[in-house]
Amino acid sequence: MSTPTNSSLHELRNQVIAKGNVSGTDRYIAHARGAVLTDVEGNDYLDFGGGIAVMNVGHSHPKVVAAIKEQAEKFTHTCFMVTPYEGPVRLAEKLIAAVPGDSPKSVMLVNCGAEAVENAIKIARYYTKKPAIIAFEGAFHGRTLMGMTLTSKVNPYKLGLGPFAPEVYRMPFAYCYRCPYGREYPSCDVECADKLNDFFVNHVAAEQTAAIIFEPVLGEGGFVAPPKEYFQRLQAICRKNNVLMIADEVQSGMGRTGTMFAMEQYGVEADLTTSAKSLAAGMPLSAVVGKKEIMDSVHASGIGGTYNGNPLSCAAALAVFEIFEEEKLLEKGQKLGVMLRESLLAMQQECDMIGDVRGLGPMVAMELVKDKKTKEPAGAEAKALVKYCLDRGVIILACGAYGNNIRFLMPLVMTEEQLQQGIDIVRQGLAAIRS
Repeated sequence: MSTPTNSSLHELRNQVIAKGNVSGTDRYIAHARGAVLTDVEGNDYLDFGGGIAVMNVGHSHPKVVAAIKEQAEKFTHTCFMVTPYEGPVRLAEKLIAAVPGDSPKSVMLVNCGAEAVENAIKIARYYTKKPAIIAFEGAFHGRTLMGMTLTSKVNPYKLGLGPFAPEVYRMPFAYCYRCPYGREYPSCDVECADKLNDFFVNHVAAEQTAAIIFEPVLGEGGFVAPPKEYFQRLQAICRKNNVLMIADEVQSGMGRTGTMFAMEQYGVEADLTTSAKSLAAGMPLSAVVGKKEIMDSVHASGIGGTYNGNPLSCAAALAVFEIFEEEKLLEKGQKLGVMLRESLLAMQQECDMIGDVRGLGPMVAMELVKDKKTKEPAGAEAKALVKYCLDRGVIILACGAYGNNIRFLMPLVMTEEQLQQGIDIVRQGLAAIRS
C-alpha cells in the first residue's frame, strides 16, 4: 500500500464521503501533540482552531491518552443504564463542583453538544409543564432537529433541512457592535435585556414559556460577549415569570473563557447548563448539569441512552479535570487571552479592516469589515485570510452570520512563542489581502 498524500486522500474522500459533510481544509492529519498538527506529508500546523474548541488541554495529552488506554483494557462498554460503573459518578461530582452556583445539582451524561441541548429542552419542558422555548439571533445549538430549530443561521445549517420543531421563538441578542436597536453601550443601559418583557407580550406569553436558552459567548455567531449586566437582567425577568435559564456552554465551557464556565464571570447561576467539546479532550461526551429539583423531576428512564457516560470518554474527562488543576490551565489561558487581545487591538489600530475585537478571556475574535463606518461585512476577505494562514502553517477559523469573524480557539497549552508566531502570520495575512 502506497504512502498516502493529502491529494490522494482527498481524491478518495470525494468518492466515499457524502458531499454535504465538508471539511475546512484538504490537509489530512497523521498525528498531533499540544498545539501542533502534522499532516500525512509531514507538514506542521499551529492549531488556532482546537478542533472547534475541543482541545483546550491540547492534542494527545499524555494523561488523557493513558486514561483512555487504562480504561480500554478494563472494558469499553456495559451500558450505564444496565450495569453502571464508577466513571460517570466521579465525573458528575466534578461537574457539579465546577458549574457556577450554590444550588444542589445533578447531572446526566450524553454524547455530543446537540444531544445535551435536546435533553436540556426536554427537562425544562417536563419540569415547567410549558412548551415554548426562546432562543437568540446568532445562536448555534447543534444540527439535530431541535438543535437546528434553535440555531439562528440558515445557510448551511438549516437550508432545505426542515420542517423544524414547534414552539421555538427567537429574539435579538446583545450584539453591541451591531446593536439591533441602534443604541450604544453603556449609555443604552443594556435595555436589550428588558426587551424580554415585551417579547412575552408580543411573541409568546411567559405562561407558555419553559425556558430561554443562550450561549454566554456566541460561538458560531461571532464570539459576541454581552455586557456583564445583561444576563443578570435576564435572570431577574425570568425568575419573575417562572421561566428557566439554560446556559449552553458547549463551546464557552471547560476553561475556554478563562474560568471553567463563562457564567461564573457574569455572576449568574443558570438553571441548566450544557457542556461538551473540551469536556473529554476529543472523546464523544456531553453533559446537562442542573438544579437537582429540576433534573430529578423527570420520571425513571425518561432520559438516558445506550452510550451515555461512555467509560472511555469519562476516563478522558476525569483526566481533563486533573490537567486543569495540575497544570494551572485556567491561569495559562488567561495569560494567552490577554496577549492575544492586546495583539489584536494593536492590529486594529494598524488595519482599517478590523472593525471589532471582542470575546471573553482566551475566547477572542476579530470582526473584519470593508468599511468601519458602514460596518459592511468582509466575508471574502476573512476567507482569504484563513487560506493565507493555512498555506503558511497556521489554522484559523472564520465564523459569524456573514463569515467575516476570525475566531481564536487555540489549546490553552499553546506557548507564548507559538501564539506570537501565529499572530505574526495573521498580521502578514491582513497586510497581504489589503494590498
